[in-house]
Amino acid sequence: MTEAGAALLARIDGPLRQLERAAAEVRTLSGVVSGHVAVGMMPTIATVLGGDLVQQMAGEYPEIALQIVEGYDGHLMEWVQRGNVDTTLLYGPAADLHLRVRPLFTEELRLVFRPGTLAGTSLTLAEAAEHPLVLPSPTHGLRKVVDTAAHIAHISLSVRFEIDSFIVLKDLAERGLGCTILPRSAIKRAEGEGRLASAALRRPPLRRQVVLALRPGPDPDRATQIVLALLDSLVAIHASAGDWMLTDPTG
Repeated sequence: MTEAGAALLARIDGPLRQLERAAAEVRTLSGVVSGHVAVGMMPTIATVLGGDLVQQMAGEYPEIALQIVEGYDGHLMEWVQRGNVDTTLLYGPAADLHLRVRPLFTEELRLVFRPGTLAGTSLTLAEAAEHPLVLPSPTHGLRKVVDTAAHIAHISLSVRFEIDSFIVLKDLAERGLGCTILPRSAIKRAEGEGRLASAALRRPPLRRQVVLALRPGPDPDRATQIVLALLDSLVAIHASAGDWMLTDPTG
């Protein structure tokens, strides 16, 4: 696609999706829920929720075409504002976002490394900073959490590599090329398989809030409401398993 074509697609994608939603709403009157729903997710969230969401949708609502769009926080916010996605997960707090937003959960960030590299189950951020770190670039949402905590605690980080890829971050940690900081939920399987290990961070503990944002415009159609309900149920399951902490929407 040419640069001009890509620019045109970005401008008409939102209106075209509105037409698709209108047609799907008419079909819903016949009793069959159908339509196309695009959900944005950060890579660390998609690896936890993406597969389960697709599986549930395929089994319970085969007439709904689900699209999962993976991206980083800034891109996801732009896409939902344009209407390119119907809903997206973003980093909070919700008060900082000029969208229809509600909090979902808070997740713990841990120091992640090759098994046998470090001893102990927890360490301070200052102790973690003594090891070479592999982190995303400063514009990345996760890096902002780490940098803010380090700044408040007057800690200088030793960043060896800057990698804006969740898969590569995990790979470098597995190779022993540095420690990284990731949500535990995103590396739970690798820990269970013995490919990665992690330690809790304290003084200060590192956490980030995840919120759900809706595109501007009319209220969600029936298909989008179903996807939102399934997302809520999956988040609750992971919270019960100890992966995340549910956020009080009134708090």
